[in-house]
Amino acid sequence: MEYRREHDSMGEMLVPADKYWGAQTERSFENFKIGTEHMPTEIIRALAMLKIAAARANFKLNPQRMTGEKLSAVEAAAGEILSGALDGNFPLVVWQTGSGTQSNMNVNEVIANRGNEIAKKKLLHPNDDVNMSQSSNDTFPTAMHVAAVTEIEKRLIPALTGLIGTMRRLEDENRDAVKIGRTHLEDATPITFSQEISGWRASLERDAELILSSLLPLRQVAVGATAVGTGLNAPVGFADLAAKELSRISGTKFYPAENKFHALTSKDELVFAHGALKALACDLMKIANDVRWLASGPRCGLGEITIPENEPGSSIMPGKVNPTQCEAVTMVAAEVMGNDVTVGVAASQGNFELNVYMPVTAYAFLQSVRLLSDVCASFDKNCVSGIKANRGKMRENLYGSLMLATALTPYIGYENAANVVHLAHGENLTLKEACVKLGYLSGERFDEVFHPEKMTNIER
Repeated sequence: MEYRREHDSMGEMLVPADKYWGAQTERSFENFKIGTEHMPTEIIRALAMLKIAAARANFKLNPQRMTGEKLSAVEAAAGEILSGALDGNFPLVVWQTGSGTQSNMNVNEVIANRGNEIAKKKLLHPNDDVNMSQSSNDTFPTAMHVAAVTEIEKRLIPALTGLIGTMRRLEDENRDAVKIGRTHLEDATPITFSQEISGWRASLERDAELILSSLLPLRQVAVGATAVGTGLNAPVGFADLAAKELSRISGTKFYPAENKFHALTSKDELVFAHGALKALACDLMKIANDVRWLASGPRCGLGEITIPENEPGSSIMPGKVNPTQCEAVTMVAAEVMGNDVTVGVAASQGNFELNVYMPVTAYAFLQSVRLLSDVCASFDKNCVSGIKANRGKMRENLYGSLMLATALTPYIGYENAANVVHLAHGENLTLKEACVKLGYLSGERFDEVFHPEKMTNIER
């Protein structure tokens, strides 16, 4: 491998000749051989957007330093980061400095070196030009908020909306499918399958509302705070201009943080937003478990629904098919719940003017968004869209349930209805047989008042 010499304030470093990073990136690359978790691409893209926004703001406020020529070079190089053309130039792991300084400098160095190559001269300095009016202490938390908002808006909400739409279709298709309800994993009174699905759908709709409501605080960004929140070395008006440019570049709204000291040291907005992600994970866990229980069988389980058979389920049992999409959902939910602990603990560790757990916070948060987005789309396409009601099995289970005796209580009372249930269960009788045997109702009267389908209140 060929190398070139790069230098920083600590001296020279050898850097791979085919890479655009510089000495500070190389030092981090060599000093933190920890794990395989790299800084999320979403953070790198967000930093690239911020560098363009900052350069444009600096050009308007200090054109003597940020000249038009420098601005063009920054825009061109950062634009290549956004397009993916410079992927492979961001090698740093999550487990680095807690402020994200080294990844901020990684982006600064790549933009400077690529910008100089585009300009065909030594034009940009990573600190003096690309990082002008900034500090890693405000750029990294800004990038965290930008990445969180954009990924939720562009990935998670569309995937979740698609899953909700599929459930709404299933509701319409199953309005007349009556089945037994279950509480405590025991038989309960009847519902329609449509009503059961509506509970799933409404849960996801509420989750979407909660997630979207959590974006408003995230739209406040730390840019302009610089090192400790005072805005040192940033010109007056920089935060406003940079936030406006960032909004234009990202396609969504961002505003300067109302209190920049808070913006540097507190991560409560991310904790709040991840709590909404955890709520979604909890509901997805519940729904996926419901689906695989209802589809259990095919002969010795509940078997009230069928789901798509996507792949063989066993290396030893021929013909076995498993609810694999449900299992993927529940594993993602477990990971997101674990990430919520990580985000919470990391956010609690701010000291004085800075939180130094930001890379792991960003990693956990964005992994949750990514996994939830992907699993919603996969669950929708490969499972939920193919759910079919097994109406015969639903009817069999419905009429075999002793809890239908609840329909008798207006006519024979709670205690007598309980006696009917116990007798029917103990002697393996139908509810009708038990009721007649106990003398509570005649067979004809039982048939007049006993209509399980009406217990769902479909007409209401």
